Amino acid sequence: MTTFAASASSSLSAPGPDGALLAARDVSKIYGNDRAAALEHVSLELRAGEFVALLGPSGSGKSTLLRILAGLIAPSEGDVLVHGAPWTGPNSQVAIVFQSFALFPWLTVLQNVEMGLLAVDLPAAERRARAVKAIDLIGLDGFEEAFPKELSGGMKQRVGFARALVVQPEVLFLDEPFSALDVLTAEHLRTELKELWMDRSLPTKAVLMVTHNIEEAVTLADRVLVFGTNPGHIRVELPGVPLEQRKSRTPAQTRLVETIYRIMTNPDEDPSAFLERPKRRASRRPPKPRYPALPDVRLDELAGFVEFLSSIGGSADLHDLSRDLQLRHDDLLALVEATDLLDFAQVADRKVVLTPLGAEFSVADLDGEKALLRVAVVEHAPILRFVTRLLNEAPAHTLEAERLEAELRKAFGAEEAHRQFETTVDWGRYAELFNYDTTAGELRLDSEHQPEAEPLAPPDTSGA
Repeated sequence: MTTFAASASSSLSAPGPDGALLAARDVSKIYGNDRAAALEHVSLELRAGEFVALLGPSGSGKSTLLRILAGLIAPSEGDVLVHGAPWTGPNSQVAIVFQSFALFPWLTVLQNVEMGLLAVDLPAAERRARAVKAIDLIGLDGFEEAFPKELSGGMKQRVGFARALVVQPEVLFLDEPFSALDVLTAEHLRTELKELWMDRSLPTKAVLMVTHNIEEAVTLADRVLVFGTNPGHIRVELPGVPLEQRKSRTPAQTRLVETIYRIMTNPDEDPSAFLERPKRRASRRPPKPRYPALPDVRLDELAGFVEFLSSIGGSADLHDLSRDLQLRHDDLLALVEATDLLDFAQVADRKVVLTPLGAEFSVADLDGEKALLRVAVVEHAPILRFVTRLLNEAPAHTLEAERLEAELRKAFGAEEAHRQFETTVDWGRYAELFNYDTTAGELRLDSEHQPEAEPLAPPDTSGA
């Protein structure tokens, strides 16, 4: 493979006085008139020679932070610093590889890669030479004249990498670059990226990657930042394992993976409780909302998960579950969180164990299953309890969907509120608490199946 050499015309200035190539200083991002925070008081630095991973659940603002640092969107508060100086607008020294390949189908591989250089003032011959080097670097030599329709998903993503690297960026951003690929292809590309980074063959000084995959973060990163949600914030920063210990699975990698699992499966706990050295300082955590968000899980999926746990003896290791069920870590953690929330299972030391209630649920017939769910969601999911109470108190036992979503926007912000609305509707329908008429835009009480519910105030939007 070819190693790039930076030309004099593309030489870069030295890092800022603090040594950071790129930094966020107390960055927040607020959307809409409701002032919903997607990010709150996030600070990080990216230095030369670093591979940093941003890890966390969906909706924690990782990709939003990536776009702020790239200058694609502006922060609502705080600053972006490039070499120690405030920066606004797109940063030409950042290139991004996205989850989607976004190739031009009418252009060849070589032409797609050359597109990355159109904004750079280079002679055509040099532009062509750099594109050929980038294609060689990422292992597509021989496919220069192929069109995207002739390529597999993994090969298309290689073209995406080549197009980002051809500009010889100072910082490379990776936004879940392997999540759209099959497991084996993703693992192969991940290994190649690790080798290129360890050999210092990549024409970039630093890499910042967004991922949901814990093993991926531990395998690649020098530092791992674990994000929390509502609003997005850095819960804790963890040092990666030494570079020489990333060539194959080592005990140090296993320990770090287990630590991160514990942190992510206990989103309301202080991360320092799970660290080997508690002196590591966790970042400031915003106050927890009074009413927690519902995990992004359908109840039929949850029912299948509980039944699967029962079929294998009622307990399983999280890593084994991820492998056996072929689930992304983010999806598995959401399932585990929902199962724990409804008291069908408990999580301890990376093991998921069915509770007596979960065991009862796993063998119940459909009617019995629904009856257990009705009680569980009203007892353990405050949003569902709130909706059920509103429906009970309404004269016609109906509730406008827009009114509910407006209430949720006060607590969660527009995008997350819509997701919470969809999850609330799914849980309420499946548990036969209410029906949802999409044409009329109304939720209607299912009067036949109503567990007793105590009065409940509307969700607290103050964050207190």
